[in-house]
Amino acid sequence: MATQASTGSAKVTLPADEQILITREFNAPKHLVYKAYTTPELVARWWPSVHGTMKLTEIDLRVGGKWRYVMEANGGFEVGFHGEYREIVANEKLVYTEIFEGVPGGSEAGLNTITFEQTDGRTRMTMLCEYSSKDVRDIVIESGMEHGMQAGMDILEQIAIDLSAND
Repeated sequence: MATQASTGSAKVTLPADEQILITREFNAPKHLVYKAYTTPELVARWWPSVHGTMKLTEIDLRVGGKWRYVMEANGGFEVGFHGEYREIVANEKLVYTEIFEGVPGGSEAGLNTITFEQTDGRTRMTMLCEYSSKDVRDIVIESGMEHGMQAGMDILEQIAIDLSAND
C-alpha cells in the first residue's frame, strides 16, 4: 500500500507575544523532508502551494548564504520573500531570517528556527518564527499565512514520500 500524505495537519500556536510555533508530522524520513525543504527545484513545487506558480527559487545553503523566493500568485501579482541563513545542521536544523518584500517601506526580518526530528521513519518538523513585536507577529498571522502554509506542507510531505519511494 502506498504511503499517503496527511492534509492540513500542521499545528499553529502562539507561545509568546512575538512568536508563532508551527509543528507538523511528515510520513517520511527527516533527510528527505530536509531535502524537500532545501532543494530549489523541490521548494518550487511546494512553496506556492495551490496559490500560484514559482518564478524564482534561489538557495545558497551555507551560513551567511542568501535565499529568495518569488511566486506569481493566482491573482497575477508577485509575492517575494528573502533572507539569510544563520545556522545550518544538515538534516537537523535551519536558522534563517525571513523578510516579506511586499510591505511598503520595507519589512522587518523575522527569525525562523526549524528542527527536524525522526522517530520510526516519521519526521516531526518544528518551526519557531520570532518577530520584533506582537504587532508584527499579528500582521503575519492575519495575512492568511496558515492557509497557504498548510497546503504547502501537504505538498512538501508528498514530495518527501515520493523521494522515499526512490531512496
